[in-house]
Amino acid sequence: MHRVYLAKRLIQEQKEQERKDSTNRLCKRMGFIEKLLHDTIPLTEEQFKTFLEQTIATEHSRRILDGLTAQNAAAAPAQGAGTAVRGNTPPTAKTAQTAQEGGAGGSAAQG
Repeated sequence: MHRVYLAKRLIQEQKEQERKDSTNRLCKRMGFIEKLLHDTIPLTEEQFKTFLEQTIATEHSRRILDGLTAQNAAAAPAQGAGTAVRGNTPPTAKTAQTAQEGGAGGSAAQG
């Protein structure tokens, strides 16, 4: 009974840490975008979404992202053991899956 409680608590703590990490990552990345593209600050959410879809979801951007994720994949075997212990999916695996799913969707967003 005590082990079940500890296991549930551990899972809860891991999920909380993942949420904190996600929030931190999102804040840093969006802060960086606003720093580089200060003119995006006054845009509405819909305008900002359109801006991202039409600038980032291009074939050129996809090639850059694929190159960067390939670099991460090459470094992943050394990092993979620690990620597996935490039960997380490596970011490179998620990005590769997203690239496959978004292949057609990315070009649709351009037009």
